[in-house]
Amino acid sequence: MEQLPRTRYSQEFREQSVKFFKESGLTLVEAAKRLSLPKGTLKNWVYADRQGAFPAVGKQQKSLTELELELSRIKRELAEVKMERDFIKKCAACFAKESQ
Repeated sequence: MEQLPRTRYSQEFREQSVKFFKESGLTLVEAAKRLSLPKGTLKNWVYADRQGAFPAVGKQQKSLTELELELSRIKRELAEVKMERDFIKKCAACFAKESQ
């Protein structure tokens, strides 16, 4: 399967995600699912927040232009659609075998 492109998150989104996790009372995995984040990403942000290093998270990344953001979003969406298509093909093949 094709790997999804890496996503860049704004500092505001990171802060809101950590705040949501702290206030929600959910487990890390549940909070990450609700935010549509990889659990490792949220875990890193929460750990950095607890260590007091959260403001430095993501400072090494250069800011993206609108065109780069749009391209990244479209690539991510295309990868998801390809995965869904492949899954549907496999399901159709299974159903075709069963009906014979």
